[in-house]
Amino acid sequence: MRSYLDFEKPVAELEAKVEELKALGEKGDAVSITDDIARLEAKAAGALKDLYAALTPWQKTLVARHPQRPHFLDYCGGLITEFTPLAGDRKFAEDEAVVGGFGRFRGQPVCVIGQEKGSTTETRIRHNFGMARPEGYRKAVRLMELADRFGLPVIAFVDTAGAYPGIEAEERGQAEAIARSTEMQLSLGVPNVSVVIGEGGSGGAIAIATANKVLMLEHAIYSVISPEGAASILWRDPSRAQDAATNMKITAQDLLRLGVIDGIIAEPTGGAHRSPEAAIQAAGEAIESALTELGNMGPSELRDHRAAKFLAIGRQL
Repeated sequence: MRSYLDFEKPVAELEAKVEELKALGEKGDAVSITDDIARLEAKAAGALKDLYAALTPWQKTLVARHPQRPHFLDYCGGLITEFTPLAGDRKFAEDEAVVGGFGRFRGQPVCVIGQEKGSTTETRIRHNFGMARPEGYRKAVRLMELADRFGLPVIAFVDTAGAYPGIEAEERGQAEAIARSTEMQLSLGVPNVSVVIGEGGSGGAIAIATANKVLMLEHAIYSVISPEGAASILWRDPSRAQDAATNMKITAQDLLRLGVIDGIIAEPTGGAHRSPEAAIQAAGEAIESALTELGNMGPSELRDHRAAKFLAIGRQL
């Protein structure tokens, strides 16, 4: 069953009427209503298109967090064949918020890493809502080291509200683990591409998003802190999250203009949650294009390219 966001209520009402008419038609309780259904469907599609063409930053935040939005395992299942996951950081434990392993992307052997939020109550708890502990980032480092050793490109899918903020995570060196993962990405001698598919929150995101090419889905967000967290700090009022979202420049469109990301992947009308397969395939096309562009670079060129990209952020302003 489709879940609607608050600002989608006008579309929800139209689509509900369409379903009612279809149900009547199936029961044979009404005269031919085909034309009425087609008219309402066209009206609903037009309303949805207009609505999503003018989303505010806060509305984009809600879309990026939509519970039915495809997550890492959906992208992995749709784009990666022969996927073999690896577990554990060889230091402390397995962290299921970060999932990673090796497989083939359109025939090419690759290393794949992503944050998985989960889609049911059980899986959300198991994956800790995509908020990794230090061992998750240390597992990512372990995978990237293997990829570098065997000359395999690294593809990362970013979708987290942020690294897990619990006391035990701090005790085990959360900041150091994030820094090591970021450092590992900067030193890779193989191409790496990161895609922000939902939320890109704080150091939890940058830990696997320090790539030669950083792409974002059209309605994803990427920020140093959540809008609610920023509102709590700036105004001591979490209810001003909408103001924070507007001022923080967290949308893909803002970040492309600022040079923080390298490209935007168009989503189906109504967001990735309305047509997950189309969103996944669009991401696949963008990743393939990025890897092709980076394919002729040697290890030194790739490191220089990555370093220059991140050093340039903010200098043109």
